Formats: sequence, structure tokens, C-alpha cells
Amino acid sequence: MTRIGLLSDTHSYFDERIAHHLRDCDEIWHAGDFGDTRVVDELQALAPRFRGVYGNIDGTDVRRTQPLVQNFEIDGLRVLITHIGGYPGHYAPAARPLLAASRPGLFITGHSHILRVMPDKPLGLLHLNPGAAGRHGFHKVRTLLRFGIEAGKVVDMQAVELGPRAS
Repeated sequence: MTRIGLLSDTHSYFDERIAHHLRDCDEIWHAGDFGDTRVVDELQALAPRFRGVYGNIDGTDVRRTQPLVQNFEIDGLRVLITHIGGYPGHYAPAARPLLAASRPGLFITGHSHILRVMPDKPLGLLHLNPGAAGRHGFHKVRTLLRFGIEAGKVVDMQAVELGPRAS
């Protein structure tokens, strides 16, 4: 099993709570809006493998190192990550052709600051949005997700609350 830590919307904020919950992960994934490259560097130092995508607030410094879309296979599961993608029944227009072309089993987005774990039965995928791990935005609680991938399936899903946005 590959252990994954997933977060998004850090908006230049990184603290020990984030590090604590991601330390034992094999891979860390960030679904955009890092805020600056310092957050990229901190996350890359925590796990053997890091994957991220840039978000709408990220400047050229982050965009130079992070793509708009990640599309890969891990342990038999096709994964598609983009920052602005919507959610089942409400996918963003730019996400629809990506979903049709790659046919992922796992579709990950950020942007909304709303934690979501939703199956999309018509497309045969699981949609994840880890909410927001940073302090900027309207969310009340900072969140991230931890889970495993084994034999093409997402297993052992955990939603982690990092504390109030303001603390």
C-alpha cells in the first residue's frame, strides 16, 4: 500500500500540524494554491515523492515548478489532479475534456476550500477535495486528507482537522 497525504489551498501557510500529519506518507500531493515556493520546499522535504499542481493564486515562481494538471497511474489507479475542477455533477468546463480523455479512477481538485469525498458513479471515479490547509479564505476549519492506494483502490480514508482557520 502507498500512503498518500493530500492537501490544498495553503496560501503561503505551513505549520507543524501539517508536517505532523504528513510525515509518515510515501507521497504528498498538493492540489494548488501553494502561495509561494517555500510551501513547495517544505512539502517536498517531508516525503520520498511529491506531486503538485499550481492554482489560480500561484505566481510564476510556483508555476515554473508545478504543472496545471497531473495525470499519472499509481498502484493500478489512474489519478487526475487539477486545482479548479469542480465536483460530481458540477465539473468545471475545463475539467470535462480532461476527465473524458484520461478516464481517472480518482479525480482531485482544490479551490473551493470545501472538503469533499464523493463518488461519481456515472464516470466510475472517486472525487476528492481536501479542503484548505491554510489560513486564507472563508473556511472555518483547516483540513487535509490521508489515505492509501492499494491494488487500484483508495483505502483507509482519513479526514484530518488541523484546527480553526484563525489559530
